[in-house]
Amino acid sequence: MVDLAVVNRAETFERMQSPLAERGVSVHHVQVKERTLALSPETAPFSADQFDAGFVYPGRMMEGGVADALLDVPWVNGRDAVLTSRNKAGVLARLERAGLPVPQSVYVSNPADESAVAEAVESLDPPVVLKPNSTTRGIGVAKVPDLDSALGVTDYLDLVHDFRATGDRSYLVQEFVPDARDYRVMVLDGEYVGAVERQLSDADREAGRWKHNAHRGAEATPVDLDPEYRRLAERVADELDIRFLGVDLLVGPDGVVVNETNARPTIDDAAKYEDGFWDRLAGAVRETADAA
Repeated sequence: MVDLAVVNRAETFERMQSPLAERGVSVHHVQVKERTLALSPETAPFSADQFDAGFVYPGRMMEGGVADALLDVPWVNGRDAVLTSRNKAGVLARLERAGLPVPQSVYVSNPADESAVAEAVESLDPPVVLKPNSTTRGIGVAKVPDLDSALGVTDYLDLVHDFRATGDRSYLVQEFVPDARDYRVMVLDGEYVGAVERQLSDADREAGRWKHNAHRGAEATPVDLDPEYRRLAERVADELDIRFLGVDLLVGPDGVVVNETNARPTIDDAAKYEDGFWDRLAGAVRETADAA
């Protein structure tokens, strides 16, 4: 039996326990955030000899460093994968350089001159999307209809970023893709393993909502994804060299773009994946453990 450390006890942890146990992988929760942790090997709550591999590196880098030191395990998705995916602007730049379709975007390292921000907004023909560079779950993402509204939002960002303890002070000014279909595509070891379409209810759309994040109430429905989009997601994972990756695609009137990626993706229920998904995930865990 391979012992797998999972640092988050949420939907993914609950869903993976039984399927992986049936395939020789025992899943254990290892809490590294929102608690106290003794650092001495004699008193630490877990040790390096308890686990064979880790699932995905903690989202908080400081907690991740502590977990790395205490657990001393290889990760299916390690620190580099998480940091690569979290840097939205870096991902878009790499994908565009590789010739993959991405939204028109301008990276802003705050503080930036207001006239330069205004030029970026106007160059993308509002409405535009303002998006913090390293948040997840749609946090802080805003659609603004005109230049004055955009500068109002960036004024607030200036205030927030004025605090010295603020980490990433950058954000994106990005084209808004109207009437887009939103897909989360999962890729494991370079191959497509499933996809969902994220949709808002009619009531939400009538109320003016536009974000399709499942954490904001959108419903994720399994789809038989177009082969072209499957290949695109696989190319993204290959370009970023990330083993287990969620790839967000927007399909609008002018075609498909890669909107974001997630190296710490939530695992959904089994009906939303291709046959053999759990076998392949268990294989990836065993391969990771064997590489230690």
